[in-house]
Amino acid sequence: MKIRDILAKGEPTLSFEVFPPKTEDKYDSVEKAASEIAKLKPSFMSVTYGAGGGTSQYTVEIASAIQEQYGVTPLAHLTCVSSTREKVHQVLGQLKEKKIENILALRGDIPADGKVEKDYRYASELIYEIKQNGDFCIGAACYPEGHVESVNKTADIQHLKEKVEAGCDFVTTQMFFDNNILYNYLYRVREKGITVPVIAGIMPVTNVAQIKRICNMSGTYLPSRFKAIVDRFGDNPAAMKQAGIAYATEQIIDLIANGVNGIHIYSMNKPDVAARIQDSLSEIL
Repeated sequence: MKIRDILAKGEPTLSFEVFPPKTEDKYDSVEKAASEIAKLKPSFMSVTYGAGGGTSQYTVEIASAIQEQYGVTPLAHLTCVSSTREKVHQVLGQLKEKKIENILALRGDIPADGKVEKDYRYASELIYEIKQNGDFCIGAACYPEGHVESVNKTADIQHLKEKVEAGCDFVTTQMFFDNNILYNYLYRVREKGITVPVIAGIMPVTNVAQIKRICNMSGTYLPSRFKAIVDRFGDNPAAMKQAGIAYATEQIIDLIANGVNGIHIYSMNKPDVAARIQDSLSEIL
């Protein structure tokens, strides 16, 4: 099923992200985690794509298993910064063969060694390419606080508009911890004529190490209320996990109450976290 059709129903949706293993010896544990999350029957599940396409085969395999074994709609990530046009078409062929209809098209992070391919510069170019080569539902990323490489937020929204004009059907936000940031962002993108569904990306922070990675990678704003939780419970893993799940759940309830129906959880391959959030929302979804 195409995700644009799921979103068009106008009902709250809950989806989860999983990421494939970096090496073959980790495949079984990742597949098990993905299977446990799939058993929760979310609206859909996204499967990430490793830098340089190194795990592209795992992405297709896990997305296919989610669909065939559990009947859950998969969303396969596809990045282009380190991919040739030949590689992209190879993956598109694999997705067609497995009857996977949904792709999250991303530029991807610049590799640490700075090595990139020349065929694509921006996600909008990848979106256009996908649009011309199959009947896919295409998603893209958006950045309520602005992409770290954008000169300003206005330029970032213009890049989003280019993705929509290239053919993307919906967008998913980078994680955020203050819902007002998203509400302000939605006002700005709608003002610019961007009308595709915006899915809110939520990260349940269950340990302090995640905070350090988040800040180093994206400079995401951490509100004082969230910092207080980390200060109080950061040294107690069980308490931090419970508090992080509770904070994310409160975010989601507020979003749905304010008309943001699409919720996507960056679940970090943790079935128990996914299950606890879903259970807390059982009467809301």
